Amino acid sequence: MAEATALSKMETPAIYDDLHLKLVTAQFAHGEKLKSEELRQNYGCSANTIREVLFRLSTAGLVAFEEQRGFRARRTSRARQHDLTQFRILLEQEGVSMSIKNGDLEWEARLSAAHHKLSHIESEVRKTGTVEHLLPLWSNAEWEFHDTLISACNSPLLRETYKTVYDQFRQQLVSRETNYGYFEDNIEEHNAILVAALTRNETLCRQRIHDHLARNMIS
Repeated sequence: MAEATALSKMETPAIYDDLHLKLVTAQFAHGEKLKSEELRQNYGCSANTIREVLFRLSTAGLVAFEEQRGFRARRTSRARQHDLTQFRILLEQEGVSMSIKNGDLEWEARLSAAHHKLSHIESEVRKTGTVEHLLPLWSNAEWEFHDTLISACNSPLLRETYKTVYDQFRQQLVSRETNYGYFEDNIEEHNAILVAALTRNETLCRQRIHDHLARNMIS
């Protein structure tokens, strides 16, 4: 009841953010129909508000709209996951190369802090072997680290494009069957990326990013 009351007070941006998080953390199954009336009741808002939010999410590539059939969470495909992984690697490599050239001590401090948070959460996950109980916390920390990594690139367009690709990549990858995209090697791989970035070794950092993500390129 308390949750329903809180949801009923949500404004459109908060509804968008809540649905966005659910879509990239497998709270909706791939291809699941998003029932507008059910969502309207859950959020205590108008039908127009839900429709507007779902169209925005379709523009972000997380929701598919089908004439006469409504909205669905984006379906997965091996080809799409491969393409998104490849594109994410390219964008992250370019972003970190530019950040290594432009980033100052403040960037290094933010990156170190983001990594510290992520490493702590992933260490807790490793103890149990499952990420589900920490999913929203881990998901946000994972994004924060990779976003901070490229944040000194001085290209708003690159970061905007990267965010779109990152979210679609996560939605394709995340499910209960894949343990929500968590791998035991994440701690060491994220640390290797951090060290390469802080030592300003552009070539090595690009390689570490590729090594971290390439496992998701499936043919």
